Formats: sequence, C-alpha cells, structure tokens
Amino acid sequence: MEKIGLIAGNRKLPLLFAASAKKKGYTVVAIAIKGDTSPKLKKLVDRIHWLSLADFHKIFAIFKSEGVKNVVMAGQVSPARLFSKEINKSEELKQILASLKDKKADTLFSAVAKRLEISGFILLDSTTFIEEHLPKKGTLTRLQPDFDTWEDIYFGLNLAKAVADLDIGQTVAVKSKAIVAVEAFEGTDNLIRRAGKIGHGKIVIIKVSKPKQDMRFDVPVIGLNTVKNLVKARARCLAFEAGKTLFIDKEASLKLADKKGISIVAM
Repeated sequence: MEKIGLIAGNRKLPLLFAASAKKKGYTVVAIAIKGDTSPKLKKLVDRIHWLSLADFHKIFAIFKSEGVKNVVMAGQVSPARLFSKEINKSEELKQILASLKDKKADTLFSAVAKRLEISGFILLDSTTFIEEHLPKKGTLTRLQPDFDTWEDIYFGLNLAKAVADLDIGQTVAVKSKAIVAVEAFEGTDNLIRRAGKIGHGKIVIIKVSKPKQDMRFDVPVIGLNTVKNLVKARARCLAFEAGKTLFIDKEASLKLADKKGISIVAM
C-alpha cells in the first residue's frame, strides 16, 4: 500500500483525514505534536511519532526513514506556542522564523511547505480524501436567514474577503451592518466568544477563504465546536464560503443549530 505522511495538529481534522486515508487503502505515518494532537489519532494510523516543537528537525528524517514522499498538513498548532520559549529549543524553527519577512499565517505555513519541498517531499492539499466535507452553496439548516440577516451577511462578506486578503484573519462578526469583531491570531472560536460579549447576541459570523487560498494549508474549518460557541454567543447566523470550507461533524452541528434557531449558510 502507498504510504502518506501526516503532520497532525489539533482538533478533529487530522482524525478525519487519517480515517479517510485508511479507508482508501493508504498506510498513514503520522507526526503528532505533543500538547496539540489528539491521542485518538494513534488508533487511526499505522505509525505515529510524537514530537515536541523542539523536535521539528526530526520530521524530515522520520518521513525519509519511513519511505514517505507525499505529505499532508492537517490541523494547527496553537498560535500562542509560536511565541513561547519552546521555539528557542529548535534551531531549525528559530532559523525559519528569523528568515521570515513577517509572521502572518501564510508566511509561516509557506516557509514550512518550502522546507518540506526542499527535502524532497510533496505537500498535498489538506482536503485530500475528505472533499465530501466541503459543502456546496445553499442554506444547510432548516431556518433560513431573514432579510436583516442577509443584509449583514452581504455587508460582512466583502469586508471578510479584504481582511483575508491581508492575511489578518478569515472571519468577521457583524451586527446591524456594523463590524463587531475581526479575527486575528486567536482563531474563529475565540473571535465568536469575543463578538458575543461585545455585540450582546444576534451577531452574524462570516467566514471566508483567502482570495488566493493555498489549499495545502490553513483551509477554513468549522464544526461542532464552532456551533457550540455560536450558541454561547447567542449568534443568529453563520455564513461561510462554499467549496472552500471544511465542515466537520456536519450532522451533529446542523442538529444543534436547528435546535437553537441558528441559520447556517454556504455562500
């Protein structure tokens, strides 16, 4: 069976990828990040190597010894760790970060992708084997957005695209045609929680891909945790870009959204 390497970050995306790859007959060799990757991944892959960020340089040797050529990056490393002292323990990471013109997400991931390619690996799209989790256009919940909600969606859509083009974030929160919050390094869940406090409910969340989205990394992802945070924030709608956003735990997410009166739309 053909081998595929998985650099696994946090949450469910690495689990979803590993399960799908196995179903298609691939042997999966995973690099798991201590403190981020779920222990559940062990049961879904053929081989797993647990590394700290300080062990970054070992990734390339491990994949070569395992006979891996094709690699997928799924899930993220907690952003705060990039500013922690553990980075100083890896000379390779320190050199990569020092060579960057900035610390934007695209810049960081592109540097890692380039390092993989220089070492002879092919970095595949992070949606490989899981394309069915990219919803097509339409309202996915029973509840359709009302006129005011659509107004907020279209108001926020272009602004979200502009923010994404600047590589600041990929999500904005809107209420009554006012920008309540813009996602930065903290991620979508924290953005929703923050917007819920500022907007006092009835917010609309718009999540988009970057205009020149590199599907190998940092692909927008939503799931059950997203909807749970929408509930806590008393949001009225989540709109996201169809065909470019991974929707994990879709059935459970839509069930909860329907129960709580939240509309979810793929644009």
